[in-house]
Amino acid sequence: MPLLADLSFVLRNALRAYRWRRIAPIPSAPALAKPLSEARVALVTSAGLVAPGDVPFADDVLGGDFSFRVIPGDADVAALGEFHRSGSFDHAGIARDRNLAFPLDRLRELVAAGEVGAVAPRHLSFMGSITAPGRLVKRSAPAAAQLLVEDRVDIALLVPV
Repeated sequence: MPLLADLSFVLRNALRAYRWRRIAPIPSAPALAKPLSEARVALVTSAGLVAPGDVPFADDVLGGDFSFRVIPGDADVAALGEFHRSGSFDHAGIARDRNLAFPLDRLRELVAAGEVGAVAPRHLSFMGSITAPGRLVKRSAPAAAQLLVEDRVDIALLVPV
């Protein structure tokens, strides 16, 4: 994460002027009802990753592309395209290893070691840097949550970028 001084003049001023939202009270999830070694885990990233052949995130949507992409549980992590629109972080690490933003290979290793029960059949990728999250909260998030419910996901591991 860069220091504010490392960012462009325009981006520094945009971040200073942005009206950050606060959620109170902060929602929480109930305790896991089963051991982690029996749980099905899905990944949810805000890295703007897209499976090969899927539609990239749009960079011209005012307030940010509030849609999400489904990434299959058997996806080749290295083949995922990155379409995150923000210039406020260095994309080089994600370019070298997509697992930094979408640790599916690490999750598979945990399943193989018996630490985690199963990899979910579908995972989700959102665009980070959404400056107008109303449509995300009202439309995309409920649809994404429903998909995870349909897949009987016990844990959604959020990987913010």
